[in-house]
Amino acid sequence: MNNILFKHIEGKTIVWFEATNNYIVLENKAADIISQINDGLTFENIGKDLAKEFEISEEAGFEFVNKINEEVYVKNTNNKVLFSEQSSVYSLPIFQITKFYRINDLIFEVNYQSEFEEYLVHPKFSHLEVDYSKKTNHTFKVFTKNDITSLIIDGNFIGSWPRKDIHYFQGKFSMYVVQFIHQKHENEWMGIFHASGLGNDKKSLLLLGDSGNGKSTSLAILQANGLTCLADDFVPIDVEQKNIYTFPSAISIKRNSLETLLPLYPELENTAEFHFKRLNKIVRFLPPKINSGKHHLPCNDLVFIKYQKDSALNFANISKLEAFQQLVPDSWLSQKKDNVEVFLNWFSNTNCYKLTYSDNERMVNTVKSILNNDI
Repeated sequence: MNNILFKHIEGKTIVWFEATNNYIVLENKAADIISQINDGLTFENIGKDLAKEFEISEEAGFEFVNKINEEVYVKNTNNKVLFSEQSSVYSLPIFQITKFYRINDLIFEVNYQSEFEEYLVHPKFSHLEVDYSKKTNHTFKVFTKNDITSLIIDGNFIGSWPRKDIHYFQGKFSMYVVQFIHQKHENEWMGIFHASGLGNDKKSLLLLGDSGNGKSTSLAILQANGLTCLADDFVPIDVEQKNIYTFPSAISIKRNSLETLLPLYPELENTAEFHFKRLNKIVRFLPPKINSGKHHLPCNDLVFIKYQKDSALNFANISKLEAFQQLVPDSWLSQKKDNVEVFLNWFSNTNCYKLTYSDNERMVNTVKSILNNDI
């Protein structure tokens, strides 16, 4: 028997498979069949029950069960290949670049083999750079050989990633930073979300949206109007409190947002630009204005936001299932069964909205209303 969890939401069932850490939204009957297969019932008996319930032939019932088994159950009860090549055989190169970063009371030393490795990490953390420090709390080493980038932290080999999976390296790097600054192990996090996290003094919410929808620009506007940026692009939520925690990387600002943001952030005029060819975008980085690096706030609202020129304000609830299918693919979600249960229960109790706007003031007022429970 495999570890599988089921969560009923809006007339359908979300099914989670431990072996692949995969979530699938299924019709309730298909989810029931998955459960029966996992319990060891024979295809013949499951098919007979289907035939009686839906007045179809036993052969048709058996074929349907077999299809569910092959297309869903089998594919999700075999372990996936890990993205990281977990080989501890390596030889350290000469590191050409060393940077020091202060986050809260911690000093991180990062040794980069070359400008290539520096470019993978430094731009979003450059505002945290400090001068040389004799005392460091953690040391990261990043190097590349044969297009495989490896990460060593405090003398321990963490993993290596091919060029096509370099975003997994960046995620692992950030995951260790989160663990160190908040003193929480990976198993204590419910998930890391590709979103923007912001709040007032009482609660927080997730801003989500496809690339190009203006999510980070909206975050910068909201920050300029008195809200707190907790994290951008890498938003950690813990298991125990279901709170968004701070992650101090900078907010990425695209060129086409400068006209809107320069009146709010004049410093962007002289901020360095970075060209990320893999993502085909040129950005500048805006440091978040966080008073406390250990700040965290409860979250139970998801807002899928989009800037659309000349549009009227469109704010409405959306289906939880629609929100779920947009939220999960770009997120890192804990594979620990207990944490998955927490995630599914948390998600089932969230409020999910879509917000399309062109008027910044009306957008700001709407988001503040959500945070003030005035919706």
